[in-house]
Amino acid sequence: MLDQSNKPENENTADSALMARVCWHYFKEGQTQDAIAQHLQLTRKRVNRLLAEARDTGFVQITINSGVSAFGALESGLVERFGLRRAIVVPSPIDGGDARPIIGAAAGHYVSEHLPEPGTLGINWGGTINAAAQNLQRRCGGGNRVVLLCGGLAESTRINPYDNAAMMARALDAVCYYVTAPMFADTAVLRDAFVASGPVQTVLGMVPHLDMALLAAVDLSESSKALEYGLIDPKVWRSLLDAGAVGDICGHYLDAEGGLIVHDLAARVVNPPLKELLKVPQIVLAAGGRQKLAIIRAGIRAKLCHVLITDEQVARALLET
Repeated sequence: MLDQSNKPENENTADSALMARVCWHYFKEGQTQDAIAQHLQLTRKRVNRLLAEARDTGFVQITINSGVSAFGALESGLVERFGLRRAIVVPSPIDGGDARPIIGAAAGHYVSEHLPEPGTLGINWGGTINAAAQNLQRRCGGGNRVVLLCGGLAESTRINPYDNAAMMARALDAVCYYVTAPMFADTAVLRDAFVASGPVQTVLGMVPHLDMALLAAVDLSESSKALEYGLIDPKVWRSLLDAGAVGDICGHYLDAEGGLIVHDLAARVVNPPLKELLKVPQIVLAAGGRQKLAIIRAGIRAKLCHVLITDEQVARALLET
């Protein structure tokens, strides 16, 4: 991705204008990347990079206007098998790559269509939430609220909880509410002190008033983003597995059957109680990739899912087991 943080404003504007021209030629006119490169006197590599950045940052949003799902049978099967209100299944990446961008895009479209206006949306952290924020339909007029349902990170990663919430709020023209505490407290006692503090209590107290919660799932596979981003270290990861955890949803570490596990880390998470989350009238669980199969199934069993947004491979695996 282009780093624009140290560029003068006129250079940022020039890059945005160039990106807009490239996107127009590619998406609206149907020109090939080679033709665009020749027309704008750019390298094909730069054209490709600009198109990728446009998709990654939400500069361009792609919507498929079809009332017919490509996976209607899978969606109906998931609804019937697990008692869901709705299931949305998207194609799995052809090369077995990261499913978060496409699942996040579907989640962004769902929130845009189904969050009341004005409405209050609760979110947790993760790449899927980041992608959803990039694919929201813009609102204006105010009255909307975004509530971050987890604490922050002292050291910023590529996907930061506060950034996700801010992106959501900008897209929805919403007031944003942050949990002003770390994601993990040093001790369980300190965690309780954070939760009891006025600012944190005020935000977590908004959970019963949410219209919708959009939640991502964090797996505990060897490719877990929690490990990659340094959110947990290998020793803690192994101890979570030994305790029976298959992942977490909004900081609630679950076993394969959807039960809460007993673990030191779980006792130090600054997050809303599970019983309060379960009162939210519409919980959307957006997660995919085979590595997340176990935590998705656990989330469904824990009732942390009214609407499931996932990919084809996971949908088929859920119905096969």
